[in-house]
Order: sequence, then C-alpha cells, then structure tokens
Amino acid sequence: MNEILPYFSWTWFNPETLRSFEWENLWALHLLWVVPLILLIRKFAKILKNPVLELSIPKMVPQKNPWTYLRLIPMFFFIFFLWMIIIALARPQRTNEKVEQFTEGIDIMLVMDISESMDLQDFTPNRLESAKGTAIEFIEGRFGDRIGVVIFSGEAFSLAPLTTDYDLLKDLIGDISFNMMDAKGTAIGSALSVATNRMRDSEASSKVMVLLSDGDNNAGNVDPIFAAQLAAAMEIKIYSVAVGKDGMVPYGTDFFGRPQMIESYLNEGTLREIARIANGKFYRASDGNALERIFDEIDELEKAEIVESRYKETMDFYRIYLVWGIAFFFAWLALKNTFFNNFLLD
Repeated sequence: MNEILPYFSWTWFNPETLRSFEWENLWALHLLWVVPLILLIRKFAKILKNPVLELSIPKMVPQKNPWTYLRLIPMFFFIFFLWMIIIALARPQRTNEKVEQFTEGIDIMLVMDISESMDLQDFTPNRLESAKGTAIEFIEGRFGDRIGVVIFSGEAFSLAPLTTDYDLLKDLIGDISFNMMDAKGTAIGSALSVATNRMRDSEASSKVMVLLSDGDNNAGNVDPIFAAQLAAAMEIKIYSVAVGKDGMVPYGTDFFGRPQMIESYLNEGTLREIARIANGKFYRASDGNALERIFDEIDELEKAEIVESRYKETMDFYRIYLVWGIAFFFAWLALKNTFFNNFLLD
C-alpha cells in the first residue's frame, strides 16, 4: 500500500490500514465504544423523562413505517464525526527507523601455511581444508575490518591485499590448494615479511596477523624471529596457531584402502616466540573444534568498537481523520434540521 493516499479514500478505513499504524495515544481508542454507549444512555434517559403523547393516526398509516428510520441518519453522521476525532486524538503514525553502523575497524592479515604437511588428516578432511573453513567463518563474523591473505610453503605469496570485500576473500580462500606453489618447505619468516609489507602503510588503530602453520621454518631467506621483531616495531600484533598433533597421524590410504599412519612432529618453540615478540598469543589446535574455538577467541580479543546511530522518521496521519471528521460534522449540520430528522415516531 502506498504511504500517501488521497485524503478521501475508503482505504483509510480498511482493517489492514488501521493495523499498520502505531498509536501515540492508544488509550484514546477505548473511546470508540464509549461514545455510542453514552449516546444510547442519553437517548434512553430522554425517553424516560419525557411523557409520551398519544395521537390518533388514521388506519391507512402503517404502524411500522420503515421510512421513519431515516431520522437516525443525522445521528450516525454525528457518531462518525466523534469517531474520526477520537482516531485523530489517538495519533496514528508510521515509523521508519534507519540504523547506521560505523567502526574505525582494524586491519587483519591471515597468513596461511599450504605446505605438504597441511595435507595430513588428523583434521577433517585435512589440516588445510579445516583451516580454510574456520578462516571463512572468521571473516563472516567481522564488520568494517580490512582483511588480507598471505599463503606460503617454500615461498610466500600475497593472495589478497587488505580489503573489506568479504565475498572476494571467501572465494579466494575457498580456492586455495596445495598446487598453488612449486617451492617445497615452510617459509614462515618470508610469509611474515610479506604480510608486514602489506600492512606497512596501514593507519588502522589496531593491526593484527593470524599465523596458521604446522611446521618449523625450513625455507626462505628471512629469519622468522627477525620478521616478528620487524612486525612488532610496526605495532603489528601476531597470533600464532600451531595446527596439528604430534605422533602418528593418518595420511592417505594403502593399496587395500586402509588409512596410512605417518609420524608428525610440530615445533612449537618458534611459533611461541613469534607470538611473544609481537605482543600476541600462541595457540595449539589439535583438532577442528579447537581451531574454531581459537578463532572465536581471537575474534573477541580483536573486536573494534561499533558506533550505532539510529534515525527515526515518523509520519503522522491524524490530519486525514480530522478532515474526515470535519466532513461528517458538516454533513450532520446539514441534515439535522431537514425532513430526515422530523419523521413521526411510530
């Protein structure tokens, strides 16, 4: 239904139109049944007070003449007039509330290991796919933050710059695979350097890296400790997450389709030291649920303050019913002294 209708339209009296209003003075609507009740009581009291004058009427005049009920028409117009005044007094309104959210936001760089060891299956279906799914959920929970992605194995590559295009980020993370890089190994230092370079010109109030890896630094030409010191000098906080279990873990199947087990060893020392130097926190994720809880905690630790502004636009419709009331009032004035009001009582 259109917000603005012609004043003299029966649509204003549709039940759905009346239900769509918010009423500033809801109590006034109770007068809608009180007014007719008062008029009926007044009419009854008048009949009791005035004596009945008996008249002799010719037999040709029917005792029950329906035309005598025309005298009630002016009274109905008067009741409608009062009802319109009551509805106008109740102040029918419609409110359109607009909410604007603003945040300064923070800059977050996801640094993800895609080396061969991330294909181990102590996570479902493997470490990399589990990390990708959790990273996508993490992105969906952010508002107003710029997020970028760096991937690494034997070398590091900036997959996405800092951006608020979360749909693009989720698509890029979903497409990450092991064959995106030819160089083998785990170049943690190089990955931190590339991520730091991406955040070099950031003016955000808070700058954060989330490093996900399952191995020790064994490739690249940048020492991870030096890279962490460089990040700390630029006020970048690093949360390091060690992904995987120590010991025998499943990896593929043998000729008979049975899962193969290989030994996995995760060096926590380097990742712990990186987090300590860069004023962050170290986490150990031994399964997909633990990884999800870690991202939830990081999400809570690095929440930017959201400023919410609410704008309330209120449209009043009482004038429409006031105009209808005036129209009914003049109709009552026009009819009350005409023949409609002078039929003999039966």
